[in-house]
Amino acid sequence: MTPEQESWYDEAAGPVSRPYAVTRGRTRGPQVDLQLLTLVVTAQQANREIAALLEPEHLQILSMCTRPIAIAELSARISLSLGVVKILIGDLIEMNMIIFRPAATPDLHVLQAVLNAIRRL
Repeated sequence: MTPEQESWYDEAAGPVSRPYAVTRGRTRGPQVDLQLLTLVVTAQQANREIAALLEPEHLQILSMCTRPIAIAELSARISLSLGVVKILIGDLIEMNMIIFRPAATPDLHVLQAVLNAIRRL
């Protein structure tokens, strides 16, 4: 193979920036309890002044949250780790750009009844 054929381009090269660069070295976001199934939705669109202050990843999240979406699904769609997405969403929550609704905790009695019904099959 020639050196030109061995080069990586586009998606095969992986992420261009490291997660710590996207979060500016932060490993913890704001004091908001965000779980995998927490639903987030855009509260307001960023005007030009605010958009100029946001990172491209923030803007990408805002564009994906026009309808309620789970944090886990959002992370998968924008190809960023869950921890990074939680930190970025926390930033947007602090700026009142995104609202969130905690995931409902499943009722253990219902889950046990379903499990028992499956075992009887």
